[in-house]
Amino acid sequence: METNNQPIMGKKQIIKSVVIAFVIGMVVLITAVFPAEYGMDPLQTGKLLGFSKLYQEDKVIVETEVKTTTTTPSYKKITLEKVGSPASVPKPIEANNPPPEVQYTQREDTIEVVVPAGKGIEYKFKMLKYGSVKYEWMTNKGVVYIDFHGEVKQKNPPKNVFYESYTLAYSNNMAGTLTAPFEGKHGWYYRNDTKEDITIQLRLKGEYELF
Repeated sequence: METNNQPIMGKKQIIKSVVIAFVIGMVVLITAVFPAEYGMDPLQTGKLLGFSKLYQEDKVIVETEVKTTTTTPSYKKITLEKVGSPASVPKPIEANNPPPEVQYTQREDTIEVVVPAGKGIEYKFKMLKYGSVKYEWMTNKGVVYIDFHGEVKQKNPPKNVFYESYTLAYSNNMAGTLTAPFEGKHGWYYRNDTKEDITIQLRLKGEYELF
């Protein structure tokens, strides 16, 4: 028969152990945890032992993250009044012409368009009324302002040409489908407000012809 000879702690010993553990915990809390986590160093032990540096480093990281996440580009607001031609420019009667019996042959193209720094350019293609085209474009870097619009084909176009805007936006990527509301030129005006050239890769698939 085996006898368990493990000592049994008395009540006083248990109380003494709890008090010692509490004191050690308070010492660690005051000398290490407070200076490192909360920047509180009442006894200056955190500074002496180097724990205060941990709090300062964390603070710098947090401030850097806040600055990084809150710094966003600012763009001018796009309003309804900027969509399409001014009201003083009438819509040509050619816009009411009936659609053709046969559309342009289906095709697919990939085009690169370079938008110079601080400037704007247009890229357009020809479509017949009710022709359909799918498009996709993206920049190699940065954001451009775009006016996706169409101009009615006219025999004698005036100086102030009518155009209809489909989309106005600031973006670096866009995709969609266009069904031409009239025969004419359709495409994008891209404006680059940055200080570096931006290259746009454009994909087209549908019933259209390139100039």
